[in-house]
Amino acid sequence: MRAQTNRPIRVMQSFGAPRTTSNPYVHMLDAALAETPGVEHLRFDRRRAVLGRYDVLHFHWPETMLGGSTVLRRTARRTFAIALAARLALSRVAVVRTAHNIALPTDVSPWERRYLAWIERRVDHRIVLNEHTAVPEGTTATLIKHGHYRDWFAALPALEASQSTIAFVGLVRRYKGVEDLLDAFAATSDSAPELRLRIAGNPTGAAIEREVRARAEADRRVSLDLHYLSETEFANTVMQSIGVVLPYRAMHNSGSVLAALSLQRPVLVPRNDVAEALAAEVGPGWVHCFDGQLTGDVLERFASAAADPPTTAPDLSDRAWNHAGLAHRDAFRLAVARRRATHP
Repeated sequence: MRAQTNRPIRVMQSFGAPRTTSNPYVHMLDAALAETPGVEHLRFDRRRAVLGRYDVLHFHWPETMLGGSTVLRRTARRTFAIALAARLALSRVAVVRTAHNIALPTDVSPWERRYLAWIERRVDHRIVLNEHTAVPEGTTATLIKHGHYRDWFAALPALEASQSTIAFVGLVRRYKGVEDLLDAFAATSDSAPELRLRIAGNPTGAAIEREVRARAEADRRVSLDLHYLSETEFANTVMQSIGVVLPYRAMHNSGSVLAALSLQRPVLVPRNDVAEALAAEVGPGWVHCFDGQLTGDVLERFASAAADPPTTAPDLSDRAWNHAGLAHRDAFRLAVARRRATHP
């Protein structure tokens, strides 16, 4: 019994070996868990997920297990998903879910949405990335703040910012408000002709790309770099700007915000509880918030402030990845204890 208690907890992540295109969060969590004592870190493997021995299955974005570009691939993935559900229904494997998003995705089929809803009901313990993430009544959760990117970008040489240049970086998606940013920037043409705007990132659809290009063509101060950014390209775009504008229509957790702060560039985001808490955490002058619709006046005030950033770096001390590894281990243990208490 003592050997069983003292052995490392065996945890399978819902991601495989990180690739060059993987979210940096996945890379850094993968490395942190591999170095965390008391955790046997397993990357995702379909055969082991259904037939293997492990204590915890840790989901991040479970929708990535579903779907597929062909009927054959969708059928194969759905068959695996059903087998995994049977394994989870008939075993005492604890399920942990990191709440990267506050709602289920809408761009999935009805069957996939029902499956994702089932996973949510099967969760034994949740990890939230900020204190403002609501969890279902009667469930338990651990707060583990999204880690910083300082170590991730440490090997890159620092670049000087291009004066009067502000930037948007990251995937160009509807909810990120890139169209609103371009409309607001156009309003500065008379009052701030020296301002420059760079939009860099991969559009997620042809329609949004057409809209962004059409708006940019009307303003020669706008430059576009619409492709998938390598980490070096992402970092260079951030460093070559005086500040980063991320006018998300719904912002709850944002790796891009933390990446910009890790590279010591101020950010402009919509005001909400999450943004205000982050502003208080990192110190004055780094996180700027706007209310309501983004306007040209807001952009001009931000550009003026960003041109003279604070002399003290943003405080990201609570977001070290070694802390995150240990906190994940404790969350996994809570999930196992809860599962075994409720399903002896």
